[in-house]
Amino acid sequence: MHLVFLFGLLALASSLPCDNSGANHELLLSLNKDLLRSVEEQEGLPNPSVHLALRLSSFHNLLKEGEHLNRLTNHLHNDIQSVLSGNRPVVGRLALYTLALKSSCFDLNTVTFTVGDTSETLLMHLKKQMEQEKEYITFSQRPLTNYYQYSLGVLALCVSGIRVNNHVVNKLIKAVEHEHFTHGDSVSIDTYAMAAMALQCVKNSENSFCSAKTSSCNIHNAAELDTALTKIKQKLLTSQRADGHIGNEFSTGLAVQALLAMGSPVSECASSMEAMRKDARGNKYHNPMAISQVLPALQQKSYLTVQSKSCINEDNTLVLEPTDPVVTLPSKTNVAVLVEVVTSSGTSTAYSLDVPKGSSLLDALDLLKGKNVGFTFEKESSLWGPFLSEVNGERARQSDRRYWHLSSDGTALTEGIRDFKLKMAQKITLKNTSY
Repeated sequence: MHLVFLFGLLALASSLPCDNSGANHELLLSLNKDLLRSVEEQEGLPNPSVHLALRLSSFHNLLKEGEHLNRLTNHLHNDIQSVLSGNRPVVGRLALYTLALKSSCFDLNTVTFTVGDTSETLLMHLKKQMEQEKEYITFSQRPLTNYYQYSLGVLALCVSGIRVNNHVVNKLIKAVEHEHFTHGDSVSIDTYAMAAMALQCVKNSENSFCSAKTSSCNIHNAAELDTALTKIKQKLLTSQRADGHIGNEFSTGLAVQALLAMGSPVSECASSMEAMRKDARGNKYHNPMAISQVLPALQQKSYLTVQSKSCINEDNTLVLEPTDPVVTLPSKTNVAVLVEVVTSSGTSTAYSLDVPKGSSLLDALDLLKGKNVGFTFEKESSLWGPFLSEVNGERARQSDRRYWHLSSDGTALTEGIRDFKLKMAQKITLKNTSY
């Protein structure tokens, strides 16, 4: 009996991190509050991904969410209007904007953009953007933007009740078949995850469409669609690391969302869920964009949930307590950093400097620029924060299918220049890379 009791205690102890529902509930509340605070503190344009996560959550502060919705329909709307007027591709941001509005049960037919003398609805512009992307793939074997944004576009149209053009869907299926979801030399788990949610939505919608018809109905590309979804599921499952992450710390949230969307059981006790909770408790997800992808997954929801989102009888109990401003004093300890710049032609230049321990990579680059040793850089904004667009006068633009690949001692960084902290001596390489 004593042995039985002892084994029972050991089993209980081993399950505590998973079964501690009280602590997990508090973690979800904390993440939700962090995300809500970010909309008050954010610089630049409001983030539709953050709004989407807030609306998919089980906890709400409807007043603050409503204020953020107003900023989306004004500031972000005006920004998208400017991009459309300039005839530039904007499918990813347009799709996220659509999902954000849909999550607030906003009437999408009332949202319009004007290009030239013609005013058309948001969904019509998104359909046109997807047609342009599809045509570009036909002639160039790649989208105008990338397959992540392409998948977002398919998903946004689908959850909004638009039957996606068969040719548009087929391009995504073929990209899965030929394993075109890469970023540099690495597999893009984020893209596989987003493609999974898009294709699963298409499958669900096609099944519903056919079941509603009295006559026989053949789903477009049914076999190919199933094959693509199976392949994505296998890719995600085989990309799971020993520590539970799928891909890396910042792709796990979308990967779990994708598995849930495809009907794969991801229990509260799954290693991927535990990995995200561990990261969250360690403040790994301090970037609002990261939280916005993890929070739905931790609540066992996916972006497909938007399709059936109801905005009635919602919880409205989330309260933000006043917080004291955090003052970070500069470290008195310096670390040596070597910054290597590798141009598109392969030539390299190295610079050395000492920075206060804990400085961000962006801080280090600013310090290096101020040393007047010939190093210059420019940055642009994104939903993840600032990213490098130009170094020493050489640009790496999406339109040229190039980017600045960042690595530390040969290991690719999973965080951006503002989020990555320099805590020890290391070599940072900025390499102009094609994709």
